[in-house]
Amino acid sequence: MMPREMVQGLRELVGRAMVDPDFLVELQRSPSPLLAQYELSDAERATILQALVRLAKTPARQRLHEFRNALLRRVAT
Repeated sequence: MMPREMVQGLRELVGRAMVDPDFLVELQRSPSPLLAQYELSDAERATILQALVRLAKTPARQRLHEFRNALLRRVAT
């Protein structure tokens, strides 16, 4: 089981990406500085970076939905 603060960091990041489209754009553009603001495990960071790679291949109007779904699946596990 993951420490609570690590899961909480991922939840906070997912929540912010869901409600703040500018944050999601900046996360895509320059993920490292933004990810450093959250307490994330290496696995969580890798999951986010993988989701961002897939997101770049997704049509713009579907990006938020796809990113949210990818990360919510991770948070739920």
